[in-house]
Amino acid sequence: MNISTLVNPALTSRPRTFNPREQIPLWSNTLWKIERGVVRTLTWKEDGTLISLGYWGQNDIVGRPVSQLDPYQIECVSSVEVSLIPSTHWSNYLDRILTHLRQTEELQSILHTQGTEQRLFNCLKWLGKKFGRLTPEGLLIDLRLTHADISDLIGMTRVSVTRMMIKLEQDELIQRPGRHCIILNQL
Repeated sequence: MNISTLVNPALTSRPRTFNPREQIPLWSNTLWKIERGVVRTLTWKEDGTLISLGYWGQNDIVGRPVSQLDPYQIECVSSVEVSLIPSTHWSNYLDRILTHLRQTEELQSILHTQGTEQRLFNCLKWLGKKFGRLTPEGLLIDLRLTHADISDLIGMTRVSVTRMMIKLEQDELIQRPGRHCIILNQL
């Protein structure tokens, strides 16, 4: 990649690929469309405490212009391919931008759910709606999310998330057939 592409992102139109844990560049006049993979947006408090703002996947729009938070970061959860959307083309993506805002509001609502177990279950349903795939056993969420990642997303401790995941499994609301997948049982 040449230096002009880094200075002026509008000079490139081909998709860019990023590896897990890499950060996607932030430019004030550019949005990114996720073609493949999963990212999370995040910020952190003055004391360094991480705050997950959401998880975003295929066809979602992310970027500096959709957030007023500082600091703000886009981190790849999986291998990710994104396409750059310069500001001159934003109007073509208005429906995707509005979807991003609606999903952010849904997450905000989940954060204010009374009862930590219900908050966790609502978060899992939100992840299932975004990333789930129907299987005969239920709605499969196959993301590499740790209990710490989930706790960052819903403002709980990792220990609480682990304890409640065990309880949700005992109550047969979820199954955990693999280390990084969850099945929401058909309700």
